[in-house]
Amino acid sequence: MKEVSLSGSLRENVGKKDAKAIRNAMRVPCVVYGGDTQTHFSVKHTDMEKLVYTPNVYIINVDIEGKKVKTVIQDIQHHPVTDKINHVDFIELKEDKKVKVNIPVKLEGRAIGVLNGGKLSQVFRTLKVYALPGELPDAITVDISKLRIGMSVRVRDLMTDSLEILNAPSAVVCSVKMSRGAVDLDEEEEEEGAEGEGAEGEGAEGGEEAAAE
Repeated sequence: MKEVSLSGSLRENVGKKDAKAIRNAMRVPCVVYGGDTQTHFSVKHTDMEKLVYTPNVYIINVDIEGKKVKTVIQDIQHHPVTDKINHVDFIELKEDKKVKVNIPVKLEGRAIGVLNGGKLSQVFRTLKVYALPGELPDAITVDISKLRIGMSVRVRDLMTDSLEILNAPSAVVCSVKMSRGAVDLDEEEEEEGAEGEGAEGEGAEGGEEAAAE
């Protein structure tokens, strides 16, 4: 997984009044936990936006006034009206300790069913995985090129030995649904092939009859 750096400042006080003052200063209150102690700090709102408003997930090396901690974002709280980032929870990473992280799902290829007029439906944009920091991927890649109309990819199809996905195994990640005007071209070609063979057979029989006469 890609790594980025983020600078933060320690919070002198912890509470609603202090958090409000931090937000008024265009900063975001944050906390990092998972280690020996919790650390409350703040970061520039513009810096946090670059990490939050993106489909990518990063390992974030947080520098809090000289103290560096390797983390991932665990939870984001938004303002209920403005949707502005209100608070961010980070969890400290340890090489020998598994963590739960939402990883983006990336679809790859062009589904046969879509080429035949079907409609692609992606149910999950991210999946929650449980893995060691060194085994966290940038994304979970799903090859959809062989999907025909009516076929789907489920969570259990994406499981690996090193990557445990916590979503329900039977949950559909993506599928190709029937739509108006959709045709399974492979079946149509088979029918045309059968008709062609019939015509060739009739022609052969006619030729034999003519030769007999």
